[in-house]
Amino acid sequence: MANNGNIIITFPDGSVKEFPKGVTSADIAASISKGLAEDVLVAEVNGKLVDLVMPISEDAAVKFFKFEDEDGKKVYWHTTSHIMAQAIEELFPGAKFGVGPPIEHGFYYDVDSEHRFTEEDLKKIEDKMLEIAKRDLKTVREELKRIDAIEYFRKKRVDPYKVEILEDIAKNEDVVSLYHQGGFTDLCRGPHMPTTSKLKNVKLLNVSGSYWRGDSGRQQLQRIYGISFPKKKDLDNYLKFLEEAEKRDHRKIGKQLDLYSTHEEAGAGLVYWHPNGAIIRMQLEDFWRKAHLEGGYELLYTPHMGKSWLWETSGHLGFYKESMYAPMTVDEQQYYMKPMNCPFHIMIYKTHLRSYKDLPLRWAELGTVYRYEKSGVLHGLLRVRGFTQDDAHIFCTHEQIESEIIEVIRFAKSIFASLGFDILNYYLSTKPVDAVGEDELWVKATDSLISALKHEGLSYEVDEGGGAFYGPKIDIKIKDALGREWQLSTIQFDFNMPMRFDMKYIGEDGKEHQPFMVHRALLGSMERFFGILIEHYAGAFPLWLAPVQAAIIPITDNQLDYAKEVQDKIKKAGLRVELDDRREKMGYKIRDWETRKVPYMLVLGDKEKQNQSITVRAHKKGDLGSFILDEFIKTMLTERDTKSINPQ
Repeated sequence: MANNGNIIITFPDGSVKEFPKGVTSADIAASISKGLAEDVLVAEVNGKLVDLVMPISEDAAVKFFKFEDEDGKKVYWHTTSHIMAQAIEELFPGAKFGVGPPIEHGFYYDVDSEHRFTEEDLKKIEDKMLEIAKRDLKTVREELKRIDAIEYFRKKRVDPYKVEILEDIAKNEDVVSLYHQGGFTDLCRGPHMPTTSKLKNVKLLNVSGSYWRGDSGRQQLQRIYGISFPKKKDLDNYLKFLEEAEKRDHRKIGKQLDLYSTHEEAGAGLVYWHPNGAIIRMQLEDFWRKAHLEGGYELLYTPHMGKSWLWETSGHLGFYKESMYAPMTVDEQQYYMKPMNCPFHIMIYKTHLRSYKDLPLRWAELGTVYRYEKSGVLHGLLRVRGFTQDDAHIFCTHEQIESEIIEVIRFAKSIFASLGFDILNYYLSTKPVDAVGEDELWVKATDSLISALKHEGLSYEVDEGGGAFYGPKIDIKIKDALGREWQLSTIQFDFNMPMRFDMKYIGEDGKEHQPFMVHRALLGSMERFFGILIEHYAGAFPLWLAPVQAAIIPITDNQLDYAKEVQDKIKKAGLRVELDDRREKMGYKIRDWETRKVPYMLVLGDKEKQNQSITVRAHKKGDLGSFILDEFIKTMLTERDTKSINPQ
C-alpha cells in the first residue's frame, strides 16, 4: 500500500498505478479508456475472477476480460442464462430452476415447469430477455450464511432445487452467494456482468429433456439451450455455423450413405457397420496396423471379458463399476465385459520375467470394450456403449520415458496429418490432490511430458491438478473442417496398475524395478472417430477411404460391353468401382451419384467407346474432361496411395 493510503494496482504488462482504497475494477477500467470500460465484462483480482463492482481494498494484480477472452465469454453466457431464467419466470409463473451454467458454446438452464416449451415459446422468451436487458438491471451480489440461504429458498423464494443444492452439494460451505437482478434472485457463485444491458443478441436453440442431477429416478426437467453475443454479426455467423454443422451431422449422413445403424430394440448404444461403413473401417484399421508395425509396435488381441478378481486388482470395480456392465456368472465365477484393455496387456507382460533389455515394449490393440453409458447421453457414433479402442500401452524404464513420449507425439502428428487433421492443440494435466504413487515418480513423469513437448517445439496449456489420480497426462485435441475441437489422443502415465499388479523388470543393476506404464490412444475409438470423420468430410471421403471410388455410367445400352471392360480393368487395379446400368436418365444418375458423394463418375458414350477413353466428373467439381482409361487409373492409384486429402 502506498504511503498516502492508496492501493497499488499492477497490470499484466507490469505497469503500476495508484488508486483510492475501495476502488472497483469498473472504475479502474474507466480510468484507462472509455472503450475498455464499455467492453470489459469481468476482472481477475489477485488470480480470482470477481464482479467489476467489487471494491478492492488492498494492493492487487488486476486483469480485464472482454467477450473475446474465454473467461469473458463464460461470464457473458452465465449472466445470459440468469436473464433467461428471469424471462421464463415472468412469462411462466411457478417455474423452478435447477442449474444454468455456461458451456463450451453458450449456456443452458434446467427448468421445472408444468408448461411444455415449444419453438414458439423460445421466441417469446428471447423477446422477454431483450426487454429485460433494456431495463438495465444491475446484478447485485449478496453473501449469506448457508443456513440463512436455505431458509430464504424455503420460505421467501420457494425453490426446492436450490434448497437441495445448499443442503447437499454446498454442505461444506459456511457462506454462499446470491445474485439479484430486478425481481429475480438466483443461488450462484458468480461472477456476473454488472448489468443486464450488456446482453445485445440472443438465440435460444432448442429444448431437451434432462433429469435432476443426472439421475433417471429423479424429476425430469426441460433443458433450454441458448447462445448470445455482443455483436449481431457474430450471432449471425454462429447460426450459419450451426446450419453447416446440421448438414454435416454424422447421423444424417450415415443414413444417407448407408454407413451404419443402431437398433435400440436390439441393444442401445451398439453400432452395426453396414458394407459401406465397414469398407471405410477396414481402410482405417489397415492404415492403423501398418503405421503401428512400422512405428515399432507389436499387435495384441485380448478377450472380451475377464473374471472379477482382474477388475478388483485393476481398481475398476472400485472406481469405475457404475460404468461397467453387470456381471455374468459362469462356473460359479463372476465375469465382467471389459471396459478397458489395459489389465489384459498387463497379464501378457507378466507371462515372462522381463529384463531392461526387453524394454521398451510397445503393444497395440484394436480392442472392443463395453461401457454402460446412460441412455440419455447416447449420441449416434459419438457416445456409444460398445466400441473399439485404438489402444496401446508402453512399458519402459525410467530412462527411456522421455524419448518414448517424443515418439508418441510425432506418431500422433503423422497419423492425424494422413487423415486430414493438421491443427492440433496440446494440454498437460498435472498431479491432483488424491494422487497415488511416489512424488518422485510424478515429478519424473511430468518433467518428461514437459520436456517432450518443448523438444518438439509445441505450445501447450496446463491444467494444474487435472491429471488422473494414477498419473499425469497429455491430451491432444484436433480441429475439424468447421474449427470444432475434438478430444482424441491421450498420453497417460499410470502408477496405479503397475503397483496393483506388482509389475517388475530386472534392471541393469540386477535388481527388480517397477516399469513406467503409459496408456496411449490416438483415434480414441473407431466409432467416435468415424463420426468425427464423417462430419469433417461432410461424407465426401478422400479417395482412399471412399466406399465406392468411381461409378461407371454408360449413356445408353450400346456402351454396356465397353462399360464392363472398364469396370474389370479398374477392379483389377485394386480400386472400388460400381457399374450403373440402370435404365434411368443421365441427369438422374449423375445427381444420384453426386448425392452418394462418390469421388469420380466415369461417363461413357459412343465417342468414349470408339476412342477407348472416359469422360470424368468429380464430386462437387463437375466435368474434368476426357482421359485415356489407363492414364486415369494411374491418377487414381496415385491419389489413393498418397492419401490425397481435400475436405469439402
